[in-house]
Amino acid sequence: MAVTSIKIAPGYGVSRLTKGNWQLAERHGPPVERARAVEGMRRFVEAGITNFDCADHYVGVEELIGEFRRAYPALASQLSIQTKLVPDRDVLSGIRRSDIELIVDRARARLGQDTLDLVQFHWWDWSIPGHVDSLLWLADMQSEGKLREIGVTNYDLVHLQEALDAGVRLVSHQVQYSPLDRRPEACMVDLCQRYQIHLQCYGTVAGGFLGDKWLGQSLPAQVADRSQAKYLLIIEEFGGWSMYQELLAALASVARRHGVSSTAVALRWVLDRPGVATAIVGARTDAHLADLLTVETFSLDATDLDAIAAVTAKARGPQGDCYSVERDSDGRHGALNWMNQNLKGVGSR
Repeated sequence: MAVTSIKIAPGYGVSRLTKGNWQLAERHGPPVERARAVEGMRRFVEAGITNFDCADHYVGVEELIGEFRRAYPALASQLSIQTKLVPDRDVLSGIRRSDIELIVDRARARLGQDTLDLVQFHWWDWSIPGHVDSLLWLADMQSEGKLREIGVTNYDLVHLQEALDAGVRLVSHQVQYSPLDRRPEACMVDLCQRYQIHLQCYGTVAGGFLGDKWLGQSLPAQVADRSQAKYLLIIEEFGGWSMYQELLAALASVARRHGVSSTAVALRWVLDRPGVATAIVGARTDAHLADLLTVETFSLDATDLDAIAAVTAKARGPQGDCYSVERDSDGRHGALNWMNQNLKGVGSR
């Protein structure tokens, strides 16, 4: 079955399954096998997963996608690429239009695109003013043809409303959303639907924890990477390892009914939520591609949804607005963030 697409702006559609590329970033894990990564990208596009997610601070990833585009120009013509623009935390207080433009121009060069498809903006620290000015500068560059569409990522309700009140036209908001983390449902879904902003969701399988291999397993003594460390904290917020195992059991029961994996069920659950355009799945290789494609082969009925809801209704958290605990640099969640990977010297006079 073909991977479905959705239009998020006039004349601009994306595949509802999106290939996330954080795991290909330098320092994230073992050294990237570049040739294998490029071949993996080819298989994703050939399978119909034609929307790629990356970021300026995913070190080396924009360049890697650029390599894929040069190696496979025919496939590249089918590709939509959404990158993030994430100025370093240490330069926010001195940010200038030229700094934002530098990041945009650098992404254009790395990806080999005259016009970026979608730029999703992030601001590390709400105590520092400037996020609206930065978005308005991006809107100027949009008018100049350097980028097609503007989105944001990890905004909270107050600051998203500030941007909208300033007249910034946004087509998407990338947020963390899964059966383990339903914070967008508190208020963000309603606001985004009101302004026709499409949710693009990461963390949909919680770094692999929403998968069959973890069912019945004990809490790991150590984790493989920052991604697993991040989602272990989300599991703790959700209600701890035992409640997480209860959720896994519910997902596995639904999966057995449909002859698919628990991962596929978690993805289908996200894709069916109101306001959701895409589910982003981090993929270092194409090893799990066949499993991902099963998402298009089944639907969740009321019995399935009730079984999952019976567990999520008991969850303690995570609580608060989108990305609120992760933004606290003094907290356990925020301590996992590397907030200064992008530009050295930018913002200085």
